[in-house]
Amino acid sequence: MIQFRTIDVMMPQLDLEKVRLWITSVVTAAGYQVGELHYYFCSDETLLNINKERLGHDFYTDIVTFPLGDCEVFVSSEFCLSLDRIAENSLTFGRTFESELLRVIIHGVLHLIGFDDLTDEDEKRMRQKEEECLNLFYKQLSTN
Repeated sequence: MIQFRTIDVMMPQLDLEKVRLWITSVVTAAGYQVGELHYYFCSDETLLNINKERLGHDFYTDIVTFPLGDCEVFVSSEFCLSLDRIAENSLTFGRTFESELLRVIIHGVLHLIGFDDLTDEDEKRMRQKEEECLNLFYKQLSTN
C-alpha cells in the first residue's frame, strides 16, 4: 500500500497511480516487497518542526524517513516531504519541480533498500541510483 497525503499544502500535480507503479517496480527490482509507504507532503516549517521534535535536528531538509520495521522483506515507512524545500532545490539544481519531487520520493525508498549518502562515495552512488530510477519512471511513462 502506497498512500499520499498532505498536511498544510496542496497535493502536488502528479499521476499518483503511475508513481505508485514506479515505486513498486523499484522496490521489487531490489528484491523487496512494498509494505506500507505513507508519504506526507508539507511545508518547510512543518517539516522543520518534525525534524526538531522527532530527530532533534534543527535544520531544513527536503525529506525525513521513518522506517516502520526492519525493511528486510517488506519496505514500510512514513516519509515527510517539504514541498517548499523541493521547489527551492529544483531552482538551485536547474531541475523541474516534478523531477525534483520524484527524486526525493524515490530517495527515501532508496535509503530503505540499502543506499546511503553519508560519505562522498555513498552520495555519488545514491545520486546515480536516483537518476537510474528517474529514467525508469520516464521510460515507463512513455510506454504507457
